[in-house]
Amino acid sequence: MKTFRSPSNSSTITGFILLGFPGPREEQILLFVLFFTVYLLTLMGNGSIICAVHWDQRLHTPMYILLANFSFLEIWYVTSTVPNMLANFLSDTKVISFSGCFLQFYFFFSLGSAECFFLAVMAFDRYLAICRPLHYPTLMTGHLCNILVATCWILGFLWFPVPITIISQMSFCGSRIIDHFLCDPGPLLALTCTRAPVMEFLWMILSSLLLFIPFLFIMGSYALVLRAVLRVPSAAGRRKAFSTCGSHLTVVSLFYGSVMVMYLSPTSEHEAGMQKLVTLFYSVGTPFINPVIYSLRNKDMKHALQKFLVI
Repeated sequence: MKTFRSPSNSSTITGFILLGFPGPREEQILLFVLFFTVYLLTLMGNGSIICAVHWDQRLHTPMYILLANFSFLEIWYVTSTVPNMLANFLSDTKVISFSGCFLQFYFFFSLGSAECFFLAVMAFDRYLAICRPLHYPTLMTGHLCNILVATCWILGFLWFPVPITIISQMSFCGSRIIDHFLCDPGPLLALTCTRAPVMEFLWMILSSLLLFIPFLFIMGSYALVLRAVLRVPSAAGRRKAFSTCGSHLTVVSLFYGSVMVMYLSPTSEHEAGMQKLVTLFYSVGTPFINPVIYSLRNKDMKHALQKFLVI
């Protein structure tokens, strides 16, 4: 059982207090209803994509297999935070146990890491489909697709366990209040008894590598895609090529645009309210929006979803 030492050593307490979005009881109930609705719609939206890919034989291609895995990832990504947030809205104490806090910490960042790798692999798939269309069936085989999917999951869950384990072994002093709706490295490191500059530096390096390597890979892939598309003689061909990439680029922009603000420097002095809003956007907002983006901009997926929902 992890303990917290107060400055006077007069008391021993366990767990953390997640302030979340404090307010009067009526406001908490309203937020509960709002986020519960968003959570259910997120599960339904991403679940529908998974079912559509599973049931429609035409979608048994690498592009849609990757999308189904991405939707499965989004379901668990939002589940790593929202259920506890919902419980906190109805709780008077808003306490999360030490083990619960670090389990959430691990799964939230592991799933987020896997999302970065999946976005990179999906960009690679679009590069092969557009820049190497004749060789695409022989290059992006089912076997290679399965290897890439497994690699994304494994790398995601192996990226952060070492620093998270180190942080969990640190001593925490004084206040156990975290002004956030989830266990985040910045507030946690701020609660340690002594500053840990080496740990902060290690976290910054790992976060930077995780964000920039896939992001640069994605940008490089789409630079090559853009060059290939501009060489297509017909306007209709260019529109078709852009339409296959538009959804993915939109998702990449939404996710990376918000994540890069927060985790390149976890101990930087972000405004607490702004930090919560930005984290809320990419951890809850993007999993909610993504199914809409992919279904509205993709005719095959739209048709498969209509067929599935009619059944």
